[in-house]
Amino acid sequence: MSDSRDVLRRTLAGAPTSRMATGPLAVHYCARLCGVSLRDYTTDPRIMADCILRYYERFRPDAVWVSADTWVTAEALGARVGFSGDDQPLGGVGPPRIVSRADVDRLPAPDPQHQGRCPLMIEALSRVVEGLQGRAWVVACFDQYPFSLACALMGLNQVLLSLTDDPSLVLALMDRCAEFTRAYALALAAAGADLLSGGDSPAGLIGPRRYREIALPAEQQLIRDLQAGTALPLSLHICGNSTPLLADMATTGADVLELDYQVDLAEACRILGPGVTVWGNLEPVGLLARGGVDDVRRATAALITTMQRTAHRRFVLSSGCTLAVETPPENLEVLLQTAGEAVL
Repeated sequence: MSDSRDVLRRTLAGAPTSRMATGPLAVHYCARLCGVSLRDYTTDPRIMADCILRYYERFRPDAVWVSADTWVTAEALGARVGFSGDDQPLGGVGPPRIVSRADVDRLPAPDPQHQGRCPLMIEALSRVVEGLQGRAWVVACFDQYPFSLACALMGLNQVLLSLTDDPSLVLALMDRCAEFTRAYALALAAAGADLLSGGDSPAGLIGPRRYREIALPAEQQLIRDLQAGTALPLSLHICGNSTPLLADMATTGADVLELDYQVDLAEACRILGPGVTVWGNLEPVGLLARGGVDDVRRATAALITTMQRTAHRRFVLSSGCTLAVETPPENLEVLLQTAGEAVL
């Protein structure tokens, strides 16, 4: 077993490690590092895999991420997407995919081997797994939890209105979203992922009460369904200050919670308890992209000290969200170097 694999395995188990685990959220950063446009990165599995492998060889983190953008599953379910430029990520275009219950009923049955860019992502993942040969963990993003995917298909504003006017429509859509997400995540597991990650960031915008009523039960059910189909650890990412949601997020069954830089990790560890792995949470833009090397070194050391004081063994040092493409390589190098000298 490689050092990285052992460190991450022991970290998620809460066991002592020889050093601190690292896994910056490098996605589009890999494309920019290799001088590749986002259009090519997110539509060609060979290019994506090559960029991820070149990123790994440059920095040697303990985990790499296989992800394109937040529209893979929505596109597979028929959402219209487009590029605003060759070096801009794909985004939704045109009218919402879902307006009525009839639209929900017309959604296709899940077939991730043939729908949208899902086959591309599965191939890219397989290529990364083969290229790494077990030297690092591979985190595969299944894109979105049911509430977020419903928002992508229907539009956040319309979802919020429907939660008042026609909640059964939203819940029916979320059920279909969960069905697809489960199939896609299990396909990624079969392709060799070490950890499955999904985002539910719009759920952080609806407040703790609605989160608890609407998004949380769907997260819990999806995680139970995935646990029935794979033994891989599962992760949940909600951008922004998720502190008001942490106690509920701890009940999802997720092995890992990816926390953004606005969350105080000492407080998070107190709320979550020792059984959940915390992944985060250096500021990706103001610090990692725009700060100097000394700023990154100090902030990394301070975060390490915070986590050492909490004695929370389940911790992977990372950016709080995806790295900005303009992040200087030397900043990432000093982050990883500082972490490599630390233990919990």
